[in-house]
Amino acid sequence: MSRPAPPDAPQDPALLRRLLRAKDRIDAASHEDWPVARLADVSGVSAAHFAREFRQAFGVPPHRYLLTRRIERAIALLRDSTAPITEIAFATGWQSLGTFGRTFRDVTGQSPGALRAAVRAHRHAEVPACIVGAAQRPALTSAVSEKRRREAAAITGPVAKHARAAKELR
Repeated sequence: MSRPAPPDAPQDPALLRRLLRAKDRIDAASHEDWPVARLADVSGVSAAHFAREFRQAFGVPPHRYLLTRRIERAIALLRDSTAPITEIAFATGWQSLGTFGRTFRDVTGQSPGALRAAVRAHRHAEVPACIVGAAQRPALTSAVSEKRRREAAAITGPVAKHARAAKELR
């Protein structure tokens, strides 16, 4: 009977290629269910052997790797889309909104809604305050023209009064 290899022993290159194939499948379709047995079938080894070798090769168990990929995808969707959080949870492979929220908080330290709000606040912080103020100012064109009229009146005020008075005297 053969003994298992010590944890620091190098893994078989052919097995590593098969493990990478399973990892690539998770990366390509992290929204799908990937039980260890299905991943083991992709790699051509038993479920227990796959789980042990995957952890040795990549430093995390297969299920944790899958959860990490789902959370990364959810973060990207929260950051780049306006889709509701429920929709994002189901699109990234979660069957329950509660499980998604709990796992998301465990991994990131904040709720999906808090992360989305923080990302939006951070985006505004990257833009200079004067630009944000100008973009959010209502009826900017009328305010600018009113300001220009006031400035023109202030500059030509005394001269214009004298010119009007001279016209009236003629």
